[in-house]
Amino acid sequence: MSDRIVFEDVSKFYGEILGVNRVNLSIPPGITSLVGPNGSGKTTLMNLMTGLVRPTRGRIQVLGYRTDDPENLFKIVGYSTQFDAFPKGLTGFQFLYSYLQLAGRDSQTAERLAWQAIERVNLVEDAKRNIAGYSKGMRQRIRLAQALAHDPKVLVLDEPLNGLDPLARSEMIALFRAAAERGCYVIISSHILHEVDVISDQVILLSNGYVVAEGQIQSVRSEIQEHPTQILIRCTRPRELAAKMIESELAIEVAIHNDSRGLLVKTRDSDHFYLALNQLALNGIEIESVAPADDDVLSVYEYLIGNEEVVR
Repeated sequence: MSDRIVFEDVSKFYGEILGVNRVNLSIPPGITSLVGPNGSGKTTLMNLMTGLVRPTRGRIQVLGYRTDDPENLFKIVGYSTQFDAFPKGLTGFQFLYSYLQLAGRDSQTAERLAWQAIERVNLVEDAKRNIAGYSKGMRQRIRLAQALAHDPKVLVLDEPLNGLDPLARSEMIALFRAAAERGCYVIISSHILHEVDVISDQVILLSNGYVVAEGQIQSVRSEIQEHPTQILIRCTRPRELAAKMIESELAIEVAIHNDSRGLLVKTRDSDHFYLALNQLALNGIEIESVAPADDDVLSVYEYLIGNEEVVR
């Protein structure tokens, strides 16, 4: 498929260490977020699609290009890794200019594209400073500028929001969205789950080298039919409410939220559960808010992985 990023039964092992296993994906245009903890396989997946590592088995194609054809692949792919390494002694502008010349651009075109990319990441004032003196956020921006400089069709960004302040994050998210609206394939890995939820057209959830779910947030949730509905309840006496929830037998699992100010409840009968909750509220337990917790990345990921203190 020349209009998709395709993984066909792809596995990657580093000796006896599993990177990813039996991955089958067809990634469309737009913003796709890879979600998972450290070691889940996000960076391996990105290195595979950019040809930096070869699969142990399986086949990968990026918009019809093989990943073992770097000369053609990197005409359409821009990759910003999470690793912070730059040639010594270069300014931000020199770094981009040299990169574009190595990519085959003539000096005039390289200069124009370098300044264009620097402007897109709002680094014009510092472009002629040595990168060694950049802050972490500025170094992140210049890496993004490198990935963007040759106007690639595919942007692969490993933890691109790390080191950025809230304003810079907002600017970068707007940049990613603008690229997607131009038809770009933007692949992002991130631990900032609420931002992933806002910006993503689709998500791929990874755990221990396996793809455990993929699709839009809502469709990912619907794929996990064996899991019950999850509801977040904010209240002043969560442990007392947890005991009553278990007694009601409508909740199959109750977890104290990490901040100890509420409950995360799983039920297979949400209609009757809400009616029972109303009765509990009338009996003196003060409930501040009730909300479904199924439509964000964090909730879906917690269904699959689980990281709450469970009360059984």
